[in-house]
Amino acid sequence: MHKGHIVEQGSHSVLMAKNGAYADLVKLQGLGSSSGKNERASIDSISKSVATSSTDVDIEKSSVISVPGDAEKAKFSAKEETVADSSGEEQEPETPSKSLWALVKGYAPALRPHLLMIFIALVGSTVVGGAFSGEAVIFGNTVGSLNPCKSADSIDSRGNFYGLLFFILAIIEFFGNLVSWAGFGWVSEKIVFTVRVLSFRSLFEQDLQWHQSEGRTPAVLLSYITRDGNALAGLSGSVIGTLFSITVNLIAAIILTHIIAWKIALVCLALVPLLLGAGLMELRVLGQFEDRHENAYTQSVDIGVEAITSIKIIASLSLEEETLATYRRSLKGPRTETFKVSVLASLWQATTYFLGNLVNALAYWWGAKQILSGTYTQTQFLIVVFSLLVSALLWSQMFALAPELSNARAAMARILSLIEIGSDKMQGHVRELPSTDIEATAETKSPIPSDGPASSVQLRDIHFSYPARPDIQVLNGLNIDIQPGKFCALVGPSGAGKSTIISLVERLYTPQSGSIVIDGVDVTKHRDVAFRDSIALVPQESVLFEGSVEFNIGFGARPGHEVSMDEIIAACKLANIHDTIEALPDGYKTLCGTNGNQFSGGQKQRLAIARALVRKPKLLILDESTSALDAESEKLLQDGLEKAARGITVIAIAHRLHTIRKADVIFLVDAGRCVDQGSHEELLERSESYRANVMHQTVV
Repeated sequence: MHKGHIVEQGSHSVLMAKNGAYADLVKLQGLGSSSGKNERASIDSISKSVATSSTDVDIEKSSVISVPGDAEKAKFSAKEETVADSSGEEQEPETPSKSLWALVKGYAPALRPHLLMIFIALVGSTVVGGAFSGEAVIFGNTVGSLNPCKSADSIDSRGNFYGLLFFILAIIEFFGNLVSWAGFGWVSEKIVFTVRVLSFRSLFEQDLQWHQSEGRTPAVLLSYITRDGNALAGLSGSVIGTLFSITVNLIAAIILTHIIAWKIALVCLALVPLLLGAGLMELRVLGQFEDRHENAYTQSVDIGVEAITSIKIIASLSLEEETLATYRRSLKGPRTETFKVSVLASLWQATTYFLGNLVNALAYWWGAKQILSGTYTQTQFLIVVFSLLVSALLWSQMFALAPELSNARAAMARILSLIEIGSDKMQGHVRELPSTDIEATAETKSPIPSDGPASSVQLRDIHFSYPARPDIQVLNGLNIDIQPGKFCALVGPSGAGKSTIISLVERLYTPQSGSIVIDGVDVTKHRDVAFRDSIALVPQESVLFEGSVEFNIGFGARPGHEVSMDEIIAACKLANIHDTIEALPDGYKTLCGTNGNQFSGGQKQRLAIARALVRKPKLLILDESTSALDAESEKLLQDGLEKAARGITVIAIAHRLHTIRKADVIFLVDAGRCVDQGSHEELLERSESYRANVMHQTVV
């Protein structure tokens, strides 16, 4: 096919006999003629043994992929059983246990620069809290003055006077609320911004090994920034202001009622410990509920994310019902417990409201007796009752905030623990950023000069196993020496450790033993990753970010270097993607879409290669970077890479002969060791496993 049209059709032999477009593509994948008859003779001499092994491989493959639908369904069935049995298992890191004092101490440095605004907001909250007691005093005197036994003029003048006091109180309360909410809201946004940036930076500072351990899925880690950030924003804003106002009102009510009518106040306040106890019990129940079921619902979210991102595969295998059953099963575990705890929490909250009304009932009963006995006047009684009435309602409101307080405390602990593992540990403190624009204020690292020599790489006695499978040794005493300016290829069977070698060179993982020396520096001994500034990686699965083509390719530039449009175009020409981009309506301004869904797999791969080339690296790593390209596009790309790679070191994982045979040195990796190395011709002559690999890829 070419540009959506069928150019030729027929069997392999028929199309080869035509010597047309199909034959040209086959020739592009051939070995060429440099090795001549000796190379062909070497291949022919082992063809029979290779054919036997090919048959074995085909049998094994057919047994594995014969019924893909059943295999996937078995996977989902097994997953259902896992979900059903894992209601008590932890699927993400447990919420760290931190005392209230530890949290206050941890967040104090972030609050310190905003102490003036916090003080102003607290003054506003104090005014709001005290206004309720002032309202009680005015109300009591107003009702006491509106006595039908008094003259009309007296009632009119007192009514106007107390009406004016209510108006003044309303103005004072308005400005008190404005200052309180605005102040705490401003501080809240500052703190949440700082915390989110530091959390995100801390995530980037952790190595891949940390990200892939203890159930740290992307959904879980990002929830620390989004969900927990929102919980922290609510606590540090409106909730704090409300709690402080209620506290001030509580203190003012106790003092006021004891001054005016202590006998009535003393009896009514006897129920306060019961009121506080019920609220604290509700808070404790909700806190336990949050800790226990957070992981269960996170698991269902992970299942949903996985299903949506794999919707094409699920639809093609008709697994919609199985996936829905898996998701439903993940919700069954916490559902019963959620109902029980909700009932218990509701019971305690109802008790809190009941006790608030009980305070009123007791106040009216006991106050009536005191008035009848002449101990207190009606005005004193009304002031005490109204003050306690408002206080009881506010105390109930405070305990209605229990869920938010519980969520916020757990969120604060998680965020603080995440920030603690940042670059300087911060000793539990959240540092304040110098500006609201972190990119504008970040110190630019001095990039390694691009005109320097090519990088050298030595891996010495490397032993490594992945954190998720520590009992499986992936690399077993690996030794590789790559000289500057050489084009090196890593060849070997699947699972031999080729991609692991690349991950270790980038120091995405740290080996259990051995050293990785790049340009004379053992990168396993240093935390700094500035050496990556001179390395460009083209992964097998190309990733494009949201944004234009120009933005995505410019992303590959070294830190501190603003790439020009000419450099982007030059890199795209070398990657054989320039003409494709120019043919688009918006050219280099074309949006790539989510994960580059506006481009085909081969186009995404070439864009990723252009992004790597614009970096002008000293070490270029290609992880099967041409696997999604056809033979013609690969040939053009290889020509461009040869020009771009002059004078730099290239490490490539490749299986196509056209790529392998051009390497200066080929490392044959098997079972975590480098079992042989040399040029294509040398390995073809002396290595049977390499010859078998070549024969499997030769079009006969």
